[in-house]
Amino acid sequence: MYSSKIDPKFNKKQNPKIGLIVLASDYIIEKDFISVIKGKEIDFFVNRIECYNPLTSENLTKMSEKVTEVTKDILPGEKVDCVVYGCTSGTIAAGYDSIRNKIKKAKPEAEVTTPSTSSIKALKKLNIKKIAVFTPYPKKLNDEVIEFFKKESFEITSNSYFDIESDIDIGKVDPEYLYEVLSKMDLNGAEALFVSCTALPVLAIIDKLEKKLDKIVLSSNQTLIWDTLEKIGKNSSINGFGKLFLKN
Repeated sequence: MYSSKIDPKFNKKQNPKIGLIVLASDYIIEKDFISVIKGKEIDFFVNRIECYNPLTSENLTKMSEKVTEVTKDILPGEKVDCVVYGCTSGTIAAGYDSIRNKIKKAKPEAEVTTPSTSSIKALKKLNIKKIAVFTPYPKKLNDEVIEFFKKESFEITSNSYFDIESDIDIGKVDPEYLYEVLSKMDLNGAEALFVSCTALPVLAIIDKLEKKLDKIVLSSNQTLIWDTLEKIGKNSSINGFGKLFLKN
């Protein structure tokens, strides 16, 4: 048999790379990212991080201890343009600086975004100061999210929550029921509604909610994807996922 060596030819053009860290029990966030970025010249990579139930600040902080290890396993040895930490309450519990530092140990060149920081960035971009907040969390975690927004100088006009103790159950919430619940929230005095949690299936109903409520609706995944695209220079106007994507 004759065998010959052929030199490979590599692509000179490289797409921007997104590395997403997802809770091991999250049903939703990957689908949401793919819904928005499909058709774009973006390379998308996901790794999952072990999480612990019930949902408490202590367990969320414990989860964050593995961030460097999980980040390192996204394209080992390769540069990633933006690393995304996919947990709202987890970033609030552990602190953004702690999450960012752990990611930078593995991918020092990468931009970093999280749901909590991206939501603040989106609210400020839209010049919103008064918000109604919905979370699926247990009462104590729900209240910690409310305190986070208050410390960032936002006025909370109303708050509702599901009191779900297990992250895996959040992704099982019926989107149509969620739409009904959010449609009935007290938005008196609010400039926008913020829906927390990357595992909650809210992205697909945001357009419909904004029409129904005549208010801006923001969610963890929506602001997270928006900020990720901002950081890699791919945030052109996108229809179907709320007014936030139309204000660039």
